[in-house]
Amino acid sequence: MKVAIVTSFPPSKVTLNEYGYHLAKNFVNKEDIDELVLLTDKTKAPKQLDFENSDNVKVNECWSFNSYKTIVSIFRAVLSEKPDVILFNLQFVKFGDKKIPAALGLLLPMLLRFVGFKTIVLLHNIMETVDLKQAGFSNNKIAQKIYSFIGSSITRCILKANIVAVTINKYVEILNAKYKADNVVLVPHGSFETVKSPNFTLSKGPYRIMAFGKFGTYKKVEVMIEAAKILRAQGMKNIEVIIAGTDSPNTPGYLESVRQKYNDVEGLVFTGYVEEHDVERIFTESTVVVFPYTATTGSSGVLHQAGSYGKAVVMPDIGDLALLVKDEGYKGEFFNPDNTASLALAIGRILNNDDYRKELAMANYNAAQALSMDKITDMYLQHFKTLQPVKKSKEKLIGNI
Repeated sequence: MKVAIVTSFPPSKVTLNEYGYHLAKNFVNKEDIDELVLLTDKTKAPKQLDFENSDNVKVNECWSFNSYKTIVSIFRAVLSEKPDVILFNLQFVKFGDKKIPAALGLLLPMLLRFVGFKTIVLLHNIMETVDLKQAGFSNNKIAQKIYSFIGSSITRCILKANIVAVTINKYVEILNAKYKADNVVLVPHGSFETVKSPNFTLSKGPYRIMAFGKFGTYKKVEVMIEAAKILRAQGMKNIEVIIAGTDSPNTPGYLESVRQKYNDVEGLVFTGYVEEHDVERIFTESTVVVFPYTATTGSSGVLHQAGSYGKAVVMPDIGDLALLVKDEGYKGEFFNPDNTASLALAIGRILNNDDYRKELAMANYNAAQALSMDKITDMYLQHFKTLQPVKKSKEKLIGNI
């Protein structure tokens, strides 16, 4: 079959570009896929097709972030490519952080199905579980109600796709109950890269406490830096704090303000945007991965990555992180997201007990290995096949005649 994926793609900085990369990397090896077409956002640099069989991938750069023309340009690209099935790699700010471009792009799965294409949406988050205030959308309660209404309306449109896949079982329950949907399926997030033989033994050098992502809304790194200062005051001097990533689109300039505030703190490293080829190194060199979150907005890709590289994690027992611990077997040391001392205590428990660190690291590695991206793309293939017309063999047709 000919499969098209609507997604951002490296070197794009648009959300979910890494996920799109790993979907393509694994789909291209499937025998059932004759042709893979990526309907991607436009970038100045060429797309990062540095994986096996990438010659079988066609890239059609047909949309831009925050463009009002995205709905038309992707529609035209699909009409030109004529895929058998279209997979949309989506969350609510996929096509823009401006309201109208973002909303228009999310109508595409419904519109393309209406004209006869088979559409599957991978929806990474749902509005019903997003804390709009914490996520940086609005502090105004009236505005939050308006956002919720718009979000519900868009969700109803998304549910007009043939199939809507979500990454957490709780999302299936919510969508089925609220919208009376019968086309929602569970396909877990999956782990991008699972190292065959991770080294669970610490290398020489400082303890590296690392946070990875886009910061400034519900991901605030100050609590992590302050926790490191507490640990140093307690005698644990050999600590580095690694902030790997960039500002959230909703909070430009956040990390620079943090850098200036803590410019006297030794061992504080801001990596900036982490290119795909540097992700393994960043995780491998870390001792503990910390989630300085006050809320969640979907299944955590960072937790799955930490598991892939066999890392112990420290995280708040909230939202989707708590669900992943329950549903997929990840383990971590928990802390109160509003309490710096609680985070320092949680990090200290791991750094002061290497057997415990290894126990958490191995549990997370096993959880990640159980749901590798290769297995996740197999799940999507099964759903693709349910949308294909049944083809009778020549022998059966002759027999019927």
